[in-house]
Amino acid sequence: MGTALIVEDSLTDKEVLSLCLENCGITVLTAKSAEEAFDQIKSHQFDVIILDVVLPDRSGFEICRELKDAETTRKVPVIMCSTKGTEMDKFWGMKQGADAYLAKPINQEELTQIVNNLVKKKE
Repeated sequence: MGTALIVEDSLTDKEVLSLCLENCGITVLTAKSAEEAFDQIKSHQFDVIILDVVLPDRSGFEICRELKDAETTRKVPVIMCSTKGTEMDKFWGMKQGADAYLAKPINQEELTQIVNNLVKKKE
């Protein structure tokens, strides 16, 4: 169905997100930092990127902005996932170019539906 990059430094959250997407037939690659994420992006094409906001080396907001500014990744849908779930956080994430913003703990059905919609829209 497609390939997703999950950028998440929490092992538990990474596992939950990965299993959810893999159960939908999506191939999942992971990164736990911005540096690892950009290394993955250089060597793979992704249909969707799921991005935590709080990462060890850079903010997910910064990463999202950079992805949406780059010609090669501009059209890749980005879903922000964070424990920062206030309306202002969601507003700021969308302002950075995110296609969706989900608060943790993730509702797996909602994640699946959003990923499916964004991947279909991209095709």
